[in-house]
Amino acid sequence: MMKLWGGRFSKGTAKILDEFNASIPFDKELYIEDIEGSIAHSKMLAKQGIISKDEAKKIQEGLLKIKEEIESGNFKWDISDEDIHMAIEKRLIELIGDTGKKLHTARSRNDQVAVDFRRWVLKRNLEFAKKIKELIEVFVNIAKENKTTILPGMTHLQHAQPISFAYHMLAYASMFKRDYERFIESYKRNNKNPLGCAALAGTPHPIDRFKTTKELGFDEPTINCLDTVSDRDFALEILFNISMLMMHASRISEELILWSTSEFSFITLSDEYSTGSSIMPQKKNPDVPELIRGKTGRAYGNLVTLLTVMKGLPLAYNKDTQEDKEPVFDSVKHALISIEILKETLKTMQINKENMYKACKKGHLTATDLADYLVKKGIPFREAHHITGRAVALAESKGVDLSELTLDELKSIDNRIEEDIDLSLETSMNSRNSYGATSLKKVEEQIEYFEEFLKENNEN
Repeated sequence: MMKLWGGRFSKGTAKILDEFNASIPFDKELYIEDIEGSIAHSKMLAKQGIISKDEAKKIQEGLLKIKEEIESGNFKWDISDEDIHMAIEKRLIELIGDTGKKLHTARSRNDQVAVDFRRWVLKRNLEFAKKIKELIEVFVNIAKENKTTILPGMTHLQHAQPISFAYHMLAYASMFKRDYERFIESYKRNNKNPLGCAALAGTPHPIDRFKTTKELGFDEPTINCLDTVSDRDFALEILFNISMLMMHASRISEELILWSTSEFSFITLSDEYSTGSSIMPQKKNPDVPELIRGKTGRAYGNLVTLLTVMKGLPLAYNKDTQEDKEPVFDSVKHALISIEILKETLKTMQINKENMYKACKKGHLTATDLADYLVKKGIPFREAHHITGRAVALAESKGVDLSELTLDELKSIDNRIEEDIDLSLETSMNSRNSYGATSLKKVEEQIEYFEEFLKENNEN
């Protein structure tokens, strides 16, 4: 069968080339964007007098008929059509005859695919922003219920200082807030209309790119057609944003895995979001966070794939960029479900507060508090550090935590330690009262901050 572009060819393409060249098995995902873009283009052509209003109406009715066929499963996909754009155009000509051949006036598949793919990606940016906002809300709700729940804050995965579980959850809220902002900023930066750029140099037809910009919900047309048809920055941005998002999801997943072990027992994951072993009846495996951790590598790979495709391409369009869609489709699919299931896993987990508190009695978490106490007595920090080290050594020799030493035992290390010393976990946590710190007061401020952020962005 002769291709729609086959006028200068005397032979049809080889079957193996159809298979190698075709993108229709995956780019049919863009059918909505393609039909909407074509409807907007036909309206603009009619407004400019390039086609008649009757022709535009006929084209639009045909396109809506095709949309119905696709969504009802009655559309016949043929690999020889190459891509979604040619498949829809061919079917349109079958439905309405020669009028359908006028639709492609003043455009190219280059700007057609650019507008379709860009709009698809823009929609996904907003979808991610919505899901991330819902995830942040879960972290905030957990924080509100655990403002006084104490667990060991860690550095180097070693016990460091007592913090509240609320504070720990709000650290992740902060991470995911940055992700939210990245997706929103990408949407704003890339919400520009490629339609009308044609192959690379624009068109001699008297088109109105501002008309299609308004029809399709873009902010403005792109400024340079040569750049536009070969630009895939918007696709790379969403892949980078997803990679960063998944890195953050992987970090909380790693902690959920550790916290759910018998060694930690800080949390118990819901049976709904756990799996068992085929051989060990007692096992309850944290497969959700493990899979999220694994899918993070997949997201990184997709980003590197497209960066590599783009790195040596001359202007303007090159067929290499057909390889842009599968990595994006794959990353979007797996990241969206990962964030949704992470949200549900967090909502349904049980928090074992007593085990967290008991863990704080290991590792001498209030050692810095003793050093700070001595500094307030006028002792230089380095000397206070050494005194505290001797107190830790005494506690270890007695098999107790530093916070459990008696006043007499502490005074035996240095008689400048007096009755006002308080090395309790609660006092330690609440003494850290600087902006952004873990005290109850500052955690409540952070909760208020995130609640205001959620309220503002829900309204927007």
